[in-house]
Amino acid sequence: MKENVTKKIKEVVEENIWANIKGFLQYDIIHFGEGENLVKITPWSIIAVILAFVVSSYLLKWIRVFFTRKMDTQDKSKFKSVFKFIKYTTYIVVVFMVLSFSGINVTPFLAASAALLIGLGLALQELFQDVIGGIFIIIDKSLLVGDIVEVDGKVGRVIDIKLRTTRAITMDDKIIIIPNHKFITQTIYNYTQNHRTTREFVSVGVAYGSDTRLVEALLLKSVDEQKGVLKSPKPFVLFQDFGDSALIFQVLFFISDSFAEPRIKSEIRFRIDGLFRENNISIPFPQRDVHIFNPNLKVNKNDSDN
Repeated sequence: MKENVTKKIKEVVEENIWANIKGFLQYDIIHFGEGENLVKITPWSIIAVILAFVVSSYLLKWIRVFFTRKMDTQDKSKFKSVFKFIKYTTYIVVVFMVLSFSGINVTPFLAASAALLIGLGLALQELFQDVIGGIFIIIDKSLLVGDIVEVDGKVGRVIDIKLRTTRAITMDDKIIIIPNHKFITQTIYNYTQNHRTTREFVSVGVAYGSDTRLVEALLLKSVDEQKGVLKSPKPFVLFQDFGDSALIFQVLFFISDSFAEPRIKSEIRFRIDGLFRENNISIPFPQRDVHIFNPNLKVNKNDSDN
């Protein structure tokens, strides 16, 4: 008998405790709106959001570690920027999902958020394009630090890739900041994506009647002595064309530093000029014969007979 009474008292106490806990969790902290637009925020919804944040954080961290486990340190640091963007987006989605499952009407929030996002989307289209471009660049490695690229006619060496922009240093030691959307919407020349070696050339014209084989030998000599020109693959000469005023030649050579291209080409041109002078090879300038005909000029018949 006594045990039954004790058991019933215990059950009543437990029911009261659970009823109090349930009442506390369902207590309306914030209550506004009516009907379909009713919004109630309770302790349970707040606890659920906090738990969802904690679980989401651990899951995202585990996913990031899983995807970056084989990456080097530099790529991992870039991928962290991508995951920050994904993390914030996930948190927003999780909050709305948890609130909805907790019985809170999130329609007013979604309607307001949709209007806000449309406005932001229209105002910040390029910003979103830059972020998406940065994600693609980092994931598929279409651009790497150290690559030499040409964007809008400017050549620069990439020194930093971030989520929104890429920084490059030009041959004049000036920094250019390139929005990442340019790399996915425009054709970009990457001089060093496949390898560091690039082929360059210098063109020159010589006078008609010049010894073409001597010209070939002198052009090869001009690049053989040039610092920065690779011995392999070997330089070679092309007899390109018969021009209006000159025979056009090209000497082609390979270099390992595209950034030094202007200086190397300048030195080769100096050397070509000196070698041609020593060997009496002329570099002609454009010439034209001009014949003037004046229909109003009267010619004396006697003069023409003579």
